[in-house]
Amino acid sequence: MNDNVYQIAIDGPSGSGKSTLAKGAAEKLGIMYLDTGAMYRTCALCAIKSGIDPKDEEAVKDMLGSMDLKIKFEDGIQHMLLNGEDVTGSIRTPEVSMAASAISALPVIRTAMVDMQRKIAADQSFVVDGRDIGSVVLPDARYKFFLTASSEARAKRRCLELEQKGTPQAYEDVLKDIIQRDKQDSERAASPLVKVDDAILIDTSDIGIEETLELLLSYIKE
Repeated sequence: MNDNVYQIAIDGPSGSGKSTLAKGAAEKLGIMYLDTGAMYRTCALCAIKSGIDPKDEEAVKDMLGSMDLKIKFEDGIQHMLLNGEDVTGSIRTPEVSMAASAISALPVIRTAMVDMQRKIAADQSFVVDGRDIGSVVLPDARYKFFLTASSEARAKRRCLELEQKGTPQAYEDVLKDIIQRDKQDSERAASPLVKVDDAILIDTSDIGIEETLELLLSYIKE
């Protein structure tokens, strides 16, 4: 691999601020950002549209055979295309979030998505965020970070985000979803959420995104 090409892996649970941080880091460093969660969300949306249980591996395997998933970058922004339709704005609902957690546990989906992620990140520098980037997708990434935050802090952030999008939800429901998703992500057999030994741990419970970004960039500048 070209020495000038490098990857930054950012892992962590739902709502820890991975995507926002990854986008900010990519912008500051002048490199690309790959949102792997959007890929699993698009698979989940495909299952929902097809009336398929995202936990039914055989049905999902059949779906995968006919699903056309593509990623397009426009001005550095990632767009998800599902069977020719841009679904970037349709994959952030709570329903899709829960389905994505379930479908991403299936080995057949993980194998397909991980292969795609590795190919995308092979030829140019990327910040990549997800659940298993440092452990499975890019184990040789030059920089690895693991973001965490309390369930309560993540639920508050998610509520604010949903409110700003005009789709408010009760805090108790959001907290319940986050706890359930954490359980699914950390207990799944295929590529569970885990902090690898060489990842730098950053707890974002009590610090804002700008402070978190400065902290992350300080490790890279070193």
